[in-house]
Amino acid sequence: MQLVSKIYMTLLLLMCIGMLIWGIGGFFEYFTGVKPFIKLQNDAYPSGVQFVHWLLITLTASVFLWGYLTKWKWTPFVMVLLFSNLAVLCTIESFDFMSAQWSFSAYFTEIASYMVHSAFLLRSSLSKSRFKHF
Repeated sequence: MQLVSKIYMTLLLLMCIGMLIWGIGGFFEYFTGVKPFIKLQNDAYPSGVQFVHWLLITLTASVFLWGYLTKWKWTPFVMVLLFSNLAVLCTIESFDFMSAQWSFSAYFTEIASYMVHSAFLLRSSLSKSRFKHF
């Protein structure tokens, strides 16, 4: 089970590195209008929603990476808060702005992933020993 936890933590770390690159690229395109590598802006979202989208993605990735590297004890709790904010944003984006592109499976997959990540960070022995939060 310890091996599975290590693999999962590594995958979370890699996911957050990817999220940080995606978030920085999204902000770059948001502020300059220049596509960094592919078009990242979603034309269905109003400007304010798009800003919050990139803010939460960049903030979530940055907090996890910083918390992981410094072994910050509050990392799991702050990540649960950030995941819940991402879930609310996902709900707003899915139900209010993406009616033509929206699918139940994509929405529920994203929500479920936030729940699984949160449970792992709060309950796994690897997370507890890394972040010393209990």
